[in-house]
Amino acid sequence: MNTNILFILTGSIAGFKACEVISQLVQRGHGVRTVATKAALQFVGPATLEGLTGSAVMTDLFAPGAALEHINLTRWADVIIVCPATANTINRLAAGLADDLAGSLFLAHDRKKPFLIAPAMNPAMWSHPATVAAVDRLKQWGVCFLPVGEGRTACGEVGEGRLAEPMEIVAAVEASLAKPVKRLRVLVTSGGTSEPIDGVRVLTNTSTGRTGADLASYLARQGHEVVLLRARPAAIAEATVREETFSSFAELAAALKRLLSGDHFDAVVHAAAVSDFGVEAVVSAGVVHQPGGAKMESGPEPVTLRLCALPKLVDSLRSQSRNRQLTVVAFKLTAGAAPAAVSAAVATLLKRSSADFVVHNDLADRGSGGDFPASIYRRDGAAEVRCATRRDLAVALEQLLVAGAQPVG
Repeated sequence: MNTNILFILTGSIAGFKACEVISQLVQRGHGVRTVATKAALQFVGPATLEGLTGSAVMTDLFAPGAALEHINLTRWADVIIVCPATANTINRLAAGLADDLAGSLFLAHDRKKPFLIAPAMNPAMWSHPATVAAVDRLKQWGVCFLPVGEGRTACGEVGEGRLAEPMEIVAAVEASLAKPVKRLRVLVTSGGTSEPIDGVRVLTNTSTGRTGADLASYLARQGHEVVLLRARPAAIAEATVREETFSSFAELAAALKRLLSGDHFDAVVHAAAVSDFGVEAVVSAGVVHQPGGAKMESGPEPVTLRLCALPKLVDSLRSQSRNRQLTVVAFKLTAGAAPAAVSAAVATLLKRSSADFVVHNDLADRGSGGDFPASIYRRDGAAEVRCATRRDLAVALEQLLVAGAQPVG
C-alpha cells in the first residue's frame, strides 16, 4: 500500500501483541517506524523493534540530532497509532502534556490525518472516571479508539481492558488509510429484537446479526465512517466500527431516533430483524401479568400471550433524520416464497417505506455455512442486482450508496 505508519508503544505487558501487529503491517507492505516510552522498553527491547521495522526505535525527545523529530515524524506518517496505550498515556494526552516524545508527537500531529489509540489496561483503570473523561475528550478531538477486549487480564482480573487482537488492529489501521471516492457516514442495524414475556423469558427470532456486522465491517474497511446498532447478543463488527447495542423494539426505536436526529448520516442499512409483535399481556391461570415482570413459575396451566402489532421502524427512518436526503436500505426475508410472492412483498415494502433499496433473500436458499444469495431491488425500478454471497452484497451496496448518496462536507 506504500503508506507510512508511526507506531507508538507505551508501558504495558500487551507490548508483545503490538510486536505482532508491527510484523503484520511490515509484511503487508507498510513503512513502519516506532516510538517507545521508557516504560514500554521495560516490556519490549529496542533490538526487537529495530529487527521488525528495519529502523531504530525512537525514545528521547532530546536525543542529539533529533530536536525536530516530533515535527518531522508527524509529517512523514500517514497514520499514527498508540498501541498499547496505557491509562497513564491516555490521561496525559488528554491533558495536552508534551514533556516526552509521545506527547509532543500528539500535539504536533496533523489532525487531517488519522490518529488511533488501542487501549490496554486493568478493568478498574479502564472504567475509572478519569480515564472515561480522557477518552471522551480525545474522541471530541478526532482521535479514533479501538474497542477493548473483555476477559482475563494479565493481573488476573476479569473485565474490559484487554488490547484488541493483532489482526483487528491491523484492519483498523488499514481502514483508516482507505480513501473512497466519497466518504459516507452510514448507520447499520443488525440482529433480532427480544420482547420480554416475564423477567427471564423473551419473544425473539433466529437472527444472528452476521449480515449487518459483515456489511458494517466491509464499509469501514473501504474507508467509510460506520456506526453499528446491534442486538445483544449478536455478531460484532471489526474494531473500526463504532457500536451501540439494543435488546427490545423500544430500545432500538429510541436509539434510531436519537442517532438519526442527533447526527448527520448519509445512509441507513436497516438489516435488523425487528419483531412484528410485542407482548401486551401474559395470562396464566386467569391472572393477567404485565410483560417483563417477575419470573412466572411454571405449571400445568396453559399460558396465553396477548400480542400487539408493532410499528414498522423502516417507515420512519427518513422522517426522523436530520438528513432528509437520507438513503434507506431495507431488508425483506421470505421463507420458500414463489417469485410472484417475492415481487409482491418487495413492491409493498418499497411503496410503504419509501426505501431507496430493498435487499431480499429467502431462507430456503441459505447454505449450510449460513451464507446466502440475495437480490437488491431499487425504488426507481431499475433491474435488480443479484449477489451470490454476503461479500458480493456488501460490494454491491457500497457501490450503490457511493453512487447515490450526497454526503455533507
